[in-house]
Amino acid sequence: MDLKEKIKLLAEKYHAEIISVRRHIHANPEISFQEFNTAKFIAEKLKEFGIPFAEGIVKTGIVALIKGKNSNKKIIALRADIDALAIKEENKIEYKSKNEGVMHACGHDVHTASLLGTAKILNELKSEFEGTVKLIFQPGEEKAPGGASLMIKEGVLENPKPVSIFAQHVFPSMETGKVGFRSGMYMASTDEIYITIKGKGGHAAMPAEYVNSVLIAARIIDALQKVFMEEKTNEIPTVIAFGKFTAEGTTNVIPAEVKISGTFRTMDEKWRAEAKEMISQIVKSKTESMGGVAEINIMQGYPFLVNDETTTARAKKSAAEFLGKENVEDLPLRMTAEDFAFYTQHLPGCFYRLGTRNKSKGIISGVHTSTFDIDEKALQIGMGLMAWLALNELK
Repeated sequence: MDLKEKIKLLAEKYHAEIISVRRHIHANPEISFQEFNTAKFIAEKLKEFGIPFAEGIVKTGIVALIKGKNSNKKIIALRADIDALAIKEENKIEYKSKNEGVMHACGHDVHTASLLGTAKILNELKSEFEGTVKLIFQPGEEKAPGGASLMIKEGVLENPKPVSIFAQHVFPSMETGKVGFRSGMYMASTDEIYITIKGKGGHAAMPAEYVNSVLIAARIIDALQKVFMEEKTNEIPTVIAFGKFTAEGTTNVIPAEVKISGTFRTMDEKWRAEAKEMISQIVKSKTESMGGVAEINIMQGYPFLVNDETTTARAKKSAAEFLGKENVEDLPLRMTAEDFAFYTQHLPGCFYRLGTRNKSKGIISGVHTSTFDIDEKALQIGMGLMAWLALNELK
């Protein structure tokens, strides 16, 4: 029996166990950088599998090593993120979140469970390959500055140093059984925008006596929308959007202060820097022209994500061998962001998508929604494919 068939059989054999692992993690979600029980559970599983690991990296991160024959010949890394989101789950399922207001709405429970399944498969086959697979269980993907950047600072890419790194991410718009790849530029950079507008509060019926901070904030959002989204300052993909507007007045009270928060995303570092200067200038100019004062903080977020073309081509070829060419799709650019991008600034990487949709079962909700769930058949595909990708990369 060849190695590919062995991996497929092991993925099928361990599927029920990994479903159980995923459901436990899903039912016990923890927000970014607070994943203490999740890390403890991962450590228990690695001990059970007989895989050596180091814990406490960025407090809750874990790194494990699976050494094959001639372990120093080549080292590659596989990464899964372990944190959840501050979303109240609305699913009616037996493994629904027990932590009120926190939910694995982005599929990190799937990523972690799949990587544990991959670990179990590779550990069973370690006498049949050369090199070492480094497993990275990373905290804080959902919160700046990103667990990836912090783990890198603590040396996660050293001792031993991998030559490439891979990660998969759930994709609820793709049917289970399929996976997606894109070489080169794939995902956007992301920066967080925090603006405070200070005016002068007063009775709504007396506009001559107040400086309307609410109106100023609205005009700022409108101006930024026109410049960056409607007038299309350049041809580089760009998004600016505001999701939080805090104005604590009432129907007839204009507050002295308004806070708005948003995101800026693009795919070019020169334009990214220029745009942030433009944002600051527009905010200050608009505010001052209306008699207010603005405070603006643009927090540097994640860089854009570039999949190494050679590495991704190899991974895509391996996926076609494992799943069939008809189940491997090309992906378009996305304006979403991922802190996996930090790893790709240090070594060749491939971030690919795992289909999790099953329309016949009603599993169609997108990530970051209160009803997100997956077709758990995807776990078998995810752990098997990642094991196969890893062994092909070690050749």
